[in-house]
Amino acid sequence: MKHRVTGLTRRDLLRKTGLAVLSVPLLDWLLVNELHAAAKASPPKLEPLAPLNRFPRMVHEYFVNRVRHIEQEANQRRSALRSRSDALAYVRSVREKIQSSFGPWTEKTPLNPRITGVVERDAYNIEKIIFESRPGLLVTGNLYVPKGRKFPLPGVIGVCGHSANGKAAGYNQSFSQGLARMGYVTLIFDPIGQGERSQYVDANLKSRIGLGVAQHLQAGNQQFLVGEFFGAWRAWDGIRALDYLSTRPEVDPKQVGVTGCSGGGTMTTWLAGVEPRFSMAAPSCFVTTFRRNLENELPADTEQCPPRALALGLDHSDFLAALAPKPVLILAQEKDYFDARGAEEALDRLRRLYRLLGAERNVELFTGPLYHGYTPESREAMYRWFNHVTKISDAQTEPPLTIEKDETLWCTPHGQVAELKSRTVFSFTQDKARALSRRRNSSLTKALANTLKLPPRSGAPEYRILRPLSGRRYPKRYTVVYAVETEPGIQAVVYRLSDEPIMSRPPRGIDRAVLYVSHQSADAELRDELLIGELLKSEPASALYACDVRGIGESQPDTGSLRSFLNAYGNDYFYAIHSIMLDYPYIGQKTHDVLRVIDWLVSCGHKEIHLAAKGWGAIPATFAAVLAKPVMQVTLKNALVSYSAIAESEDYQWPLSTLLPDVLKHFDLPDCYQALAAKKLRQIEPWGAIPTPV
Repeated sequence: MKHRVTGLTRRDLLRKTGLAVLSVPLLDWLLVNELHAAAKASPPKLEPLAPLNRFPRMVHEYFVNRVRHIEQEANQRRSALRSRSDALAYVRSVREKIQSSFGPWTEKTPLNPRITGVVERDAYNIEKIIFESRPGLLVTGNLYVPKGRKFPLPGVIGVCGHSANGKAAGYNQSFSQGLARMGYVTLIFDPIGQGERSQYVDANLKSRIGLGVAQHLQAGNQQFLVGEFFGAWRAWDGIRALDYLSTRPEVDPKQVGVTGCSGGGTMTTWLAGVEPRFSMAAPSCFVTTFRRNLENELPADTEQCPPRALALGLDHSDFLAALAPKPVLILAQEKDYFDARGAEEALDRLRRLYRLLGAERNVELFTGPLYHGYTPESREAMYRWFNHVTKISDAQTEPPLTIEKDETLWCTPHGQVAELKSRTVFSFTQDKARALSRRRNSSLTKALANTLKLPPRSGAPEYRILRPLSGRRYPKRYTVVYAVETEPGIQAVVYRLSDEPIMSRPPRGIDRAVLYVSHQSADAELRDELLIGELLKSEPASALYACDVRGIGESQPDTGSLRSFLNAYGNDYFYAIHSIMLDYPYIGQKTHDVLRVIDWLVSCGHKEIHLAAKGWGAIPATFAAVLAKPVMQVTLKNALVSYSAIAESEDYQWPLSTLLPDVLKHFDLPDCYQALAAKKLRQIEPWGAIPTPV
């Protein structure tokens, strides 16, 4: 039988060596030598190797376990409620926690409302409204005002889902018209990044990056750097819409409800939690539990993931509990991708609370038979609920509707506020980043530990020695791989390159170690990254290690959509945004991994560390290098020049997993680089907001 690489048979080897018998070990040794000789003579074309990924579920299960524990503790607190006073105290506590998550709020400034046109219909008029929720930030809305009614009437704020055309989407027009025909003054407005409020337009007023989720992520991820939350900006638009609606003489300000579906269901839920003036709420196709969404690997965009919400023990039901004992109707769909079990769990929690408050009939769940959406069945359930509360109508079914063209409902001449010189969310972020840079003055090491939310460290980490793999084409003959436990449920995977087949723990007696933190995969970069080859040549006497922190390389998640890791809405983003809800930034977790690997190297006998890193890995490596005393030298390739560069650039391409919330209130990366000058910092081709050399 021929060897598959050399093409040699056993008989060929016997003839070449002149031996009568070849033992298996000798045969293997001869084949390897022949392989090396053949490679030198004519290097074969090698097929690319897929990067190793032996822990693809590790990150997901870690988050699931943390969120399950938080939910269990929160359920215990809910179960401990025994009296009306207990229930009232619980409502007060969730209101305070929600304000902590969403606040502090900006000041209320003049709305400067104007009516740009009126569409007259048989039973109502549609007024085209523009107001400013913040100075210069224009909000476009349609106000449906019933005809032939005695004013004031109940009002409703309609909030839109993720439809590209916002308030003009068929389902949004449907419930707005239906409510108007029943006697409700209804104001529905475009969300940021949808309808007439695109934030990233070209010369033809078309979006450069897509609408809805794409714009929410682009604006929202960047906002975290300056301590803002996109969901709070969205909610603020709703609060200011309520302010405007309350000024209208046609509206009874004591009877104003809120409703919306999908992303509008999100905002209905959040508004119930932050705005006590609402008299009733009907969120559609959103309410479940954070745990169900996480376990089911269901992505949610920036607005749907409030900072610290999980750390504070909040869940979807708590935002509705904040409105208790006012009437709340949860709308769900049997065939929705939002877990119906979660909606039922939310109802059970609220029913118990409302029962203690003497208002059990003020909370209900309607589950429609269809798929995700504000279907006629759900809209009619909402009408009946609001009518029961206000007594304005006894209608049980939806009246006939006429869906208008988008252009008919435009508040601007050509369908975009950009042509009216509206400010963008990015412009506010840019201004705040620049303002923060002028007033930062804090201890770097203290600011690092506090902003990264680093857990305590003690002792040497436990580790596993993984079985060696052949054929990986690493730059040294032998490689041993260790899984270093940085915290329960998390392993950083560390490769040790060696000239000797020492498959046990790292050998003692080598004082200096080089630790390379990968950009995306240590396995792949050991083959391809020029910096690693340079480190091997420049430090032949040092032990060389390469490391994947959590969520990268060997533990790159395989959850959610297939091969979604690099997508803006993919699984890398998924765990980064959950980290923000846990108040444990993903980049802080990765920094902790680097620090624990350094602890492990020290426990193995290495007294000084040369810390090297590339790209995404350069950020946690930078933070760890500032904090870790054993680090004596630092080499960074393609490191981000500054977080300010991202916060001040409308276009940027660094993922959320590399961004540190609130960082620009306290320090920036150049502060770290300056501190590392004492550790012989060397920068190679740093990257700007777009990952290309600066």
